[in-house]
Amino acid sequence: MSAVMITRKVRKWEKLPGKNTFCCDGRVMMARQKGIFYLTLFLIIGTCSLFFAFECPYLAVHLSPAIPVFAVVLFLFVMAMLLRTSFSDPGVLPRALPEEANFIEMEIEAANGNVPSGQRPPPRIRNVQINNQIVKLKYCYTCKIFRPPRASHCSICDNCVDRFDHHCPWVGNCVGKRNYRYFYLFTLTLSLLTIYIFAFDIVHVVMRSVDQGFLNTLKETPGTVLEVLVCFFTLWSMVGLTGFHTYLISLNQTTNEDIKGSWSGKNRGQNPYSHKNIIKNCCEVLCGPTYPSVLDRRGLMQEDSPTLVTSEGPCSFDNPVAQTTKTTAPLIPNEHTPEDVKPSIAASAEKSPSPKEDHSPAPKLPPLASPETDVETSIVKNH
Repeated sequence: MSAVMITRKVRKWEKLPGKNTFCCDGRVMMARQKGIFYLTLFLIIGTCSLFFAFECPYLAVHLSPAIPVFAVVLFLFVMAMLLRTSFSDPGVLPRALPEEANFIEMEIEAANGNVPSGQRPPPRIRNVQINNQIVKLKYCYTCKIFRPPRASHCSICDNCVDRFDHHCPWVGNCVGKRNYRYFYLFTLTLSLLTIYIFAFDIVHVVMRSVDQGFLNTLKETPGTVLEVLVCFFTLWSMVGLTGFHTYLISLNQTTNEDIKGSWSGKNRGQNPYSHKNIIKNCCEVLCGPTYPSVLDRRGLMQEDSPTLVTSEGPCSFDNPVAQTTKTTAPLIPNEHTPEDVKPSIAASAEKSPSPKEDHSPAPKLPPLASPETDVETSIVKNH
């Protein structure tokens, strides 16, 4: 019986750090907290279903057949923008590899020099110049990288996101560089759909009340009351949110920058990303190029998995803890052997022949070998 390392290919999304969930073989990427996203789907689909069931048949006959058609078009566009925002990569930045992280640490130590004990080390920042203005790049201790301009680390998804705007629980994802325009179109069209349904609910009640009376109308269409209540409370928040993001787009600013006051105040500089023109800012945010994802979620990578080979055939390790325990060996001289390995060392020492029985000369130890390493080597050979 011996241990053999078998290499298999896996998708990169299976090994990505962070707090995200993936579906459809890595094509769909969302945050782990999706409860409020399901509530958003329920409210939109439920309200529109009531509108199509109670108001549209009456309004199509007595007013115009174009009313339900336009409502269906708005509903489909809202759903498309919501799913596009929720299921896409917002612009997550990959974390540094161990070699890259060590190189960055060496650069930082070389730049800061020896910090006396008891003193706080200087902040890890780098300065870059954008449109004749100095912008600070902050170091992320989780991702081990200097974040690009306008990037920030989302504490909910545990990822650095390029041009981070905010984390929106209503869409179940971060809003960043790659899905901000779809988020804005979602809020805009949802505001229009809410106003559209609310307005024609009132028209429907008024037209029926003329012939049947107000109370009889409410009894015959109970869904109308629920629609009016949902639309009334949703209308103010959606219209206000759309207006706020329209203001941010006109300034080419993000929600994160607005909350932190990055470009406001007496001691703050001007926004280096603004073109000083509302039309140019809107065109850059809404009509700019679509940036590709830098994660390569569906790319292939190799993973080594240990497997036990017996006379009957190979069998993989069922207990991942046991395999790490059995293969643990000190990598440097004089390193202490783990406690859970010592019993196996003693057992193998009892089974091995004594020096008196074996007259063959003992092999010379390599320069970096240790007694613990030899015992571990004998364990692997005996197995």
